[in-house]
This record gives sequence, C-alpha cells and structure tokens, in this order.
Amino acid sequence: MSVPTSSVPTKNLVKLGFKSTENIHYQLSPEELVQDTLRTGEGKLNDTGALVILTGEFTGRSPKDKFTVKDEITADSVHWNEFNIPIEPKYFDIIYKKVLDYLEQIPELWIRDCYACADPRYRLNVRVVNEKSWNNLFAYNMFLRPTEEELETFEPEWHVISAPGLKLDAKECGTRQSNAAIVSFKHKMILIAGTGYTGETKKGIFTILNYLLPQEKNVLSMHCSANMGADGDTAIFFGLSGTGKTTLSADPNRKLIGDDEHGWTDDNIFNFEGGCYAKTINLTEEKEPEIFHAIKPGALLENVPFYPGTNQINFDDASITENTRVSYPLNFISNSLEPSIGGLPKNIFFLTCDAFGVLPPISKLTPGQTMYQFISGYTAKVAGTEAGVTEPKPTFSACFGAPFLPLHPGKYAQMLGDKMQKHKVNVWMINTGWTGGPHGTGSRMKLKYTRAMITAALEGKLNTVEFETHPVFGMAIPRECPNVPAQVLNPRNTWDDKSAYDEKATYLASLFVKNFEKYASGVSAEILAAAPKA
Repeated sequence: MSVPTSSVPTKNLVKLGFKSTENIHYQLSPEELVQDTLRTGEGKLNDTGALVILTGEFTGRSPKDKFTVKDEITADSVHWNEFNIPIEPKYFDIIYKKVLDYLEQIPELWIRDCYACADPRYRLNVRVVNEKSWNNLFAYNMFLRPTEEELETFEPEWHVISAPGLKLDAKECGTRQSNAAIVSFKHKMILIAGTGYTGETKKGIFTILNYLLPQEKNVLSMHCSANMGADGDTAIFFGLSGTGKTTLSADPNRKLIGDDEHGWTDDNIFNFEGGCYAKTINLTEEKEPEIFHAIKPGALLENVPFYPGTNQINFDDASITENTRVSYPLNFISNSLEPSIGGLPKNIFFLTCDAFGVLPPISKLTPGQTMYQFISGYTAKVAGTEAGVTEPKPTFSACFGAPFLPLHPGKYAQMLGDKMQKHKVNVWMINTGWTGGPHGTGSRMKLKYTRAMITAALEGKLNTVEFETHPVFGMAIPRECPNVPAQVLNPRNTWDDKSAYDEKATYLASLFVKNFEKYASGVSAEILAAAPKA
C-alpha cells in the first residue's frame, strides 16, 4: 500500500516544479516495491525469493555521459577532465524541465527519503524520485534508512530524480547522446535520464560526497572497503574491480564496516552507505558465501540470466553483461557492523592485480610512495581474446576511483598522507596477480598466501622482520612472512629468466611515469620523488 498523499511531503515536490502529486508511492517497504515491480511486469523472483530485473540498454555506468554543471560554485574548484565533464547551466535548466514534464505524464512515481553517511555529524539527507519501483528498491538497499520518527521532520538536502524512459535530444540538451546524469551543486540535484542502470544513483551521491566532505568537513572520502578487528582497529582496502577488495575484506574474524565507500575523520572511519552492491559474475557459494547467501527476499539482482525454463540463476552466464550485480542491505551480511562506524585505521592495503608479474605480493610503502601509488591507482588485467594480443593491459585510475573524484587527485592524496602520518598507519601494497612471470607464463598468486600476508600485517608479525628494497619501485619487501614460502616474497626470485624480469619491471615503471605526467603539476616534491626508476 502507498502512504496516503496527505502524508507525502508534497510541499517540497511542488517546490521542485511538480504540478501534480497524485499517484505517488512514498517510502514503500521492500515487500511492497517487489510487488509493484511484479505488478508492472518489470521483474521476476528467483528460486530464493530475490527480485531479478533488467536495467535495459545500459548495464553499467556511462562515464562519458556524466556531467557537472559548470557555474560560479564549480568553475574553479572542480578538476575538469575526461570524467568531470562540464555542462552549461542553460542545459541543466532545459533537461530539468524535460524531466519534470516527462514524469508528470507517468502514471505513478516512487519516492524515498534516505540518507548517506553513518556518522551523524556528516549525514546527508537525500530524496530519491523514481520512475521505476525497482530503482526505488535499490535506493532502499543502498542508502541509510531513517526511522519513522526521523521521517516526521525529514528535510531533503539533495534530490536524485531518475527518468530512465526519457530520451534526450543531444543537440537541444548539450549532451553526447540520449542518456545523461547531471550533477548541479547549485540546485543540489542529480538528474538521471535515459538510463535505468541503478549504479548511476549510487555513484552520483558518492561523487557529491567526494566534493563536499574534503573541502567543507576535512573528511577524506575514499573508494574502499573496510573491516574492524576485535580491539577496534580498522583496516582499509583500496582496489579497482577484480583486485580482491570485497573478497579480502570479508574476513570471518573481523567485522565488515562496508564494501565500497567510506569517510576518514579525526576519530573514525564510517560507511557512506547502508548496503552492498556486489558483482555476481561466476559467483559461487564456496568462493563468496556471504554474497551468495545475501541473495534472498529483498535483494535486487540486475541483468542475471536464468537457466532455461527455470527461475534459478546461472551466475556464469555473461550473455547480457559481465557486470551482473546484486544490491542488498548491509545487515544481510552476518558479520556486518551496525552502525557502520569503525575506529581509526592501523593498516591500509592497496590491492593490485598485476598481470605483468612484476610487483611484490606484499610490500611496505613510505608516505611519499603511498601518495604516489594512491594517485596512480594501478592494476593490470589479463589480455583479451583478440588475436595477437598477449600483453596484459594496464589500468590507472586515480585514487582507485577516478570517475567519482571532482577535485584534483592530489587533494585526496595529500589528505591520505597527512592522516597516515598523524595516526602512524602502516600502508601495504598487495599484488593479487601473477608470480613467476607475466600472465601466460607465470601463475596467479595463491589466495591462501595473500590472506596469510594480510593477516601477518594486521597482527603486527611483519613489524620485526628484515626488509629489502625493490630496485625499480623502491618499496620495502619483507624477507619472511608466516605461512608464506620465502621464495614467493621477492618477485624476481620467482622468474626463471631474471633479465626478462628486469626488463618487464623497467617497462612497467615507464608506464607509471607516463601516466603520472598529467598529475605532476598538482603534487608535492615528496610525491614526485617516489616515482619508480624507469
């Protein structure tokens, strides 16, 4: 059942420009949203009772179609680049009117009040207006949920208005094509048109927090997972997709704070979100038991195919997309921490999957190296199936989250450096990729070794061991580690052809140096001095 219109916060909707506030479903429960999705024929239940939907034409984010309004607020503060693409205020006004006119014609809308940031000092109230009931379920799962008492006085600071069915005229609207996500800091609004992909909502809010928190609150916003030990010590895991961020932070001996977005204050680490958004491609109960068992009533699965003639999901089927996903509230994870606020970190892990087989499986970084590697945000994926392509493909994404960072990466790196030095945090680089040679020659680092290395670092067992310096990248490599063969620790020792290793290490160093050229003017001498020797 919808809440009666009289109790819907219609005043704010009228302020937004909505002429009609009828047929609005406000603050529905997950069960009601699932029923609405089934009623409109836009979803099915799988054999565990989770809702399965298709997001339509777009099965992932569209970074080239995300715009920020360039106005008096943002002109000199946003780091304009291939991810922070400016759009003129006049086009925002045109698109805003088109979105409102379009939604006025829709037979029903779903609206939810929610918030971001588990630490109440930094709470950001958000109102989400959806054309689709399943987009509203995503908002329920992923954002933090106000109590009934809090809803009585809820005032939204930001609005997310989503109209997947609206196709824009690119020429008239100043966009690249018919879809767009537009952020206006002046209007405190995110407009999403032409795409049903739910992640646009999640990453839109993350983007504005990455702008507001570092500048206004001196809080470092981070694209990372985090967990906490029994004594309150927090560990942070940065890493791009495929490096093991979710897998390695899911430790049965530690409480999960969150799997993707966090803030670092003077006294804690807190989750921005109220849920998890996990990839499900090739998901198995054995490899990812927590995610596997979170797929139950209330979970929202995107673009996953069924086995023919059944309602059982084939997690190995990538025929719709490799980017199959599930969203669910954080409390679906058995060892999650609520509220999702942890103590100050003692250890930070930069995760990389180096398919070149060059980087050590674990190494310790200096403050300068930490900031350099943070800005670099490196990983390398295995070569594709294209004929003749055998070399791994390097990926650099600043601060392990370039598409969501409105400020210069040097700002986030400097904050990280200051905080790690103030709180005496150890920073480790973990290579979950190849050893004994590059992809095609060497082998993938064993997960049990990676877990053993992280455990040793967390338990302080590497504090007293002897280290050696990598000749090209400069990081400190431990000569021994409990439950890991010493031979594995220095990558050069694992290659049969040592000169081939040296050549590959120099080549990878040159890729780092070339990538860093675009950031050099905005960082300190200490960071520049930490570059590898190409």
